[in-house]
Amino acid sequence: MATRHRSGSRRIRAFARSVAALATGALSLSLVTGVAAPEQAQAAPSGDKKVTAVLFEWQFDSVARECVNTLGPEGYGYVQVSPPNERIQGSAWWTAYQPVSYRIGNRLGTDADFREMVTACNNAGVDVIVDAVINHMTSGSGTGTAGTVYSKYNYPGHYQDQDFHGCRRDIGTNYGDRYNVQECELVGLADLNTSSEYVRSEIAEYLNYLISLGVDGFRVDAVKHIATNDLRAIKNKLTNPNIYWVQEAIYGAGEAVSPSEYLQNGDVQEFRYATDLKRIFTGENLAYLSNFGESWGYMASGQSGTFVANHDTERNGSTLSYKDGATYTLANVFMLAWPYGTPSVHSGYEFSNNDAGPPNNGHVNACYQDGWRCQHAWSQIANMVGFRNAVGDAAVTNWWSNGGDAIAFGRGSAGYVAINHENSSLTRTFQTSLPAGTYCDVQHGEPTADGGCTGTTYTVNSAGQFTATIGAHDAVALYVGATGNPGSGNPDSGTGTTAASFGVNATTTWGQNVYVVGNHPSLGSWSPAGAVALSSSTYPVWRQTVSLPAGTYEYKYIKKDAAGNVVWESGANRSVTVTSGGTITLNDTWRS
Repeated sequence: MATRHRSGSRRIRAFARSVAALATGALSLSLVTGVAAPEQAQAAPSGDKKVTAVLFEWQFDSVARECVNTLGPEGYGYVQVSPPNERIQGSAWWTAYQPVSYRIGNRLGTDADFREMVTACNNAGVDVIVDAVINHMTSGSGTGTAGTVYSKYNYPGHYQDQDFHGCRRDIGTNYGDRYNVQECELVGLADLNTSSEYVRSEIAEYLNYLISLGVDGFRVDAVKHIATNDLRAIKNKLTNPNIYWVQEAIYGAGEAVSPSEYLQNGDVQEFRYATDLKRIFTGENLAYLSNFGESWGYMASGQSGTFVANHDTERNGSTLSYKDGATYTLANVFMLAWPYGTPSVHSGYEFSNNDAGPPNNGHVNACYQDGWRCQHAWSQIANMVGFRNAVGDAAVTNWWSNGGDAIAFGRGSAGYVAINHENSSLTRTFQTSLPAGTYCDVQHGEPTADGGCTGTTYTVNSAGQFTATIGAHDAVALYVGATGNPGSGNPDSGTGTTAASFGVNATTTWGQNVYVVGNHPSLGSWSPAGAVALSSSTYPVWRQTVSLPAGTYEYKYIKKDAAGNVVWESGANRSVTVTSGGTITLNDTWRS
């Protein structure tokens, strides 16, 4: 939930103390005596895989399947899940941020579903981060998603009137007063008195229960509204006080509470990173990004959480979103290639208004169906997770720009990326620090298990150079470990394109047109706004030719009307493999 932007509300807490105590075992000394001596907070996720996929409002069983099928194989280290505890009822997404109790149970699944998800994800090599809402409870009264009857300031089994701050008025727009921000009510939500030892213990009990189930970290919501030392005290009550901990705090010039105050507890999300990326990618020059990070006044890289968009910002328009098509894709490519911060890839769903909740109550039948955008699985984004894992903490080398919207840079001798956000193609010989060899361009192909590549490859010579033609609003990314040995996979020189003629037999109603959309900028990067319009000159067959580099692509057909309403064809994603040069003709039939 973003400070200062309507994100609705929060929700909190878990099982009864006896259940949590049994699950977590003997209480630590800090749980008995209160605040323990400060310890060094874990500044970033442990291990070599540090990228988080944020599966916003996905049901737990859908998350479990995605960990096995996509997140683990692609190299994601973490999956962030939406608040699992009981919440207020309603279809809007922000109901997730109005806690009723700490019992696990809402439209995302049951306690048993949550346990199975954690096990499945861990077995796939993916750790679980929980979005934890601990600043407040609800703004009204009713019956929660797990059956708890509650009223504001009275939550059976957890809190009564005395457990909330005495300021019972809304914060409003006055962020210049610390008391107002941290003790009054955010959009009318009952504000917990986190200076109370009882309240701290209740919150810690919930988090400890989740830790006992195998949770490896928390994204802590709305921390600007909680005193940093209160959070410190809560964290010190955990069975693992050094657990990964990333905090949501938006920077505001002249505000009384600064995000940097919370670095003592762990990572803090750097919102300026995301808002500046939007400004650069939409209205300024990518060349300005040569020193992007701490020199821009941001918090230290080792304790900053980065993202291109999250569930709040994509709705309020302060950052890019899936609606920005190739621009959004390239911003994610840059984030995953650039060394600043610990990145998260937001993966949500289409929304027609700011309150829209998840399709199918959060059940994902398949990516790219029912409005699920699955940005984490877009090949140009997902393949950069392997890039990030391979380059690690290597410094930026061989920076180049054209002074405008074409940039390129290396990450030591481990990787190299070139991004062309110009409106025309770019042909250049790039200087890298890569060892000589043949590399799979993971923007246009998949590395294969036998060391090959399903798409475009490039050969780096003994001087560390390779030549490429990069299409408008496209990129090339190479890294050590993703090879493209001749004779393996589907290698290509990387200089040719194929004319792919997409054709589909589809009947339409008056005002509808048919489009093709897929996982490449030339196909709109799965954004209906960027989809390619097909010609109806041979109706009911709709056809259009698209130039694509060699590689394997996923695509589907959609119908759109003048009002912007979109209908996706059913079934799994279609797939086509194209080789360099020539023409390929597709003759498909619309799937109802």
